[in-house]
Amino acid sequence: MIKLATEINSLWEPVFPYLARHIGEVYGRRDGVVLDVGPFAGAMFELRRKGVGEAFIIASFPYGMAEAYKEEIEARGHAGKVGVIDTEPGLACVRDNSIDLLVFRGALFFPALFRTDLSVMFRVLRRGGIAFVGGGFGKYTPPAVIEAIGERSRDLNLKLGKTGVSVEDVWNSAKGGLAEGHMEIISEGGLWVVIRR
Repeated sequence: MIKLATEINSLWEPVFPYLARHIGEVYGRRDGVVLDVGPFAGAMFELRRKGVGEAFIIASFPYGMAEAYKEEIEARGHAGKVGVIDTEPGLACVRDNSIDLLVFRGALFFPALFRTDLSVMFRVLRRGGIAFVGGGFGKYTPPAVIEAIGERSRDLNLKLGKTGVSVEDVWNSAKGGLAEGHMEIISEGGLWVVIRR
């Protein structure tokens, strides 16, 4: 699983500048603590390069992904500037009200790997913070970039158990949780839940 997730992250490298633009636009700030969550983190490096955020952490799961992230951080020259914590989908290692921008790519589509609780994302957000949770290329990625990686990305995602999710599924998953009433769904450039605290 770790090998496949690492390959996906590497394959998506050309997408991250455009996805980071979309995330930065929604966030609308330059300050704050940025948390990139799960096995498909990677947009954070572009957010940092674009000056979105001041402190950067990867919340890594499943077990074993942290080492891959640490190697990538070292290779990119970000040692000491991007931290990694080993955690799980419940983000037990992340304090309440401590994150300004949370990014969780792939969050809604891999039920065989992990369950995403949108209330957890809300719990860790600081007042004024946002979570950008879901999947897709973002609204700024050019068709040529998508076409170049689309087939291989699809194959890798299917090997990891990616499933289809509807807007209705997302709303139903939020019912009765902390995030309900604090979220909107963006379907341009994928399926993304934006949670605001």
